[in-house]
Amino acid sequence: MADESFSLESTSELIQRVRQGDKDSLERLIRRHVEPLRRYASGRLPRWARDMADTDDLVQDTLLRTFSRMDAFEDRGVGALQAYLRQAVINRLRDELRRKGRAPVMVDAADAELTAEDSPLEDAIGREAAARYVAALARLEPEEREIIIGRVEMEYSFAELADILNKPTADAARKAAKRALIRLAEMMKP
Repeated sequence: MADESFSLESTSELIQRVRQGDKDSLERLIRRHVEPLRRYASGRLPRWARDMADTDDLVQDTLLRTFSRMDAFEDRGVGALQAYLRQAVINRLRDELRRKGRAPVMVDAADAELTAEDSPLEDAIGREAAARYVAALARLEPEEREIIIGRVEMEYSFAELADILNKPTADAARKAAKRALIRLAEMMKP
């Protein structure tokens, strides 16, 4: 059963209320997205930069900044806000790395080799497979792509996916994710 933060209110309804100044809707949107985005951002900062920007703080700050400018967000359907927020977090991570890169840093010899660190996905499946994954992902239908990104990269539960993608149940989201992953695997074959 979904928790209170994943009520039956659609993301679109909450966005409309936030645009009208409803602070409760803003809090619900933040609660809905903060944990998956933390999981997504976790590990994407190299060790040498983590002391400057705690991932939790970075994600929370990004969400607050992004939601304060909801006028700039164009709701293009299912998964649009998820993609928008994920891109905002990526942009913030890049900014943090650039900022950190300009500052002199004392680096432990063990950390020195981490400057070219692969992403967690690349560590798990290898650089070549990661390239095939990205290429195959781009060829999927938009909803399939959002399901896979939500489930694999952002580690959303099936209940969270159902809510975000307007699926009737967690089981419907699970079945859609299974179909999308099978299609992705077929497209990734060398």
